[in-house]
Amino acid sequence: MADEKLQNENNKQAEKAPEENTQKAKMSWQRFIFPNIHMDGWKFVGLAALFAIVLGVISAPLGVIGWILTAYVFFFFRDPDRVTPIGDNFVISPADGLVNAITMAPPPAELEMGEEPVVRVSVFLSVFNVHINRVPATGTITRLVYIPGKFFNASLDKASKYNERQLVAMKTAHGHQDLVFVQIAGLVARRILCDLNEGDKVVSGQKFGLIRFGSRMDIYLPKGVEPQVVCGQEVVAGETVIADMAIKGGRKGEVR
Repeated sequence: MADEKLQNENNKQAEKAPEENTQKAKMSWQRFIFPNIHMDGWKFVGLAALFAIVLGVISAPLGVIGWILTAYVFFFFRDPDRVTPIGDNFVISPADGLVNAITMAPPPAELEMGEEPVVRVSVFLSVFNVHINRVPATGTITRLVYIPGKFFNASLDKASKYNERQLVAMKTAHGHQDLVFVQIAGLVARRILCDLNEGDKVVSGQKFGLIRFGSRMDIYLPKGVEPQVVCGQEVVAGETVIADMAIKGGRKGEVR
């Protein structure tokens, strides 16, 4: 009787599988063609559309340029769903973009976490990347420090020291290790949004902020943790595993 019940359940799952796969494929297609838009972006889309209308009244060719600009603003603020790997030991990329540097550096002095160098992974976001930021690990936010600064090109190393930035420190659920991530404004970016508060309980992949327009994210890994990404690699916020705190050793890569 139990075997018959189990078989019936398996048959039901098999019948549902094609329908579920079709729905997932549809969602995947919509994710890139018709993504969600961050609520902060609608006012910019509205302003761009109004500007396009004004340009169109002046000149049809200018109106076309205005609507292209509006489409870009819409594109910039896209907020697609992400599938986050589950595991307290994972450090997930907090930003979309290019890993442009992996260096040894002490945590930002403003966080008062000592001067011992740890691995710092820097992710550069171009103006074409998704700019929604996500929490890199599950744990508790312990410190927030906002620092006004300059607006050098975010791909430069000095951006970590001189640019406007939001510092975030947390204790991870895995081993209660210190993890730091930093939102850094860039050459074009002029606004950092961070919705976190000290004491917040967070989960990896959780959306927490936004940087407008073009920027950088630095991730200071816990002591002794090696990265599982390499320079030149494109990473996806909320999906790409930057590091696994449960394993030893980093990862190497080559252009192919």
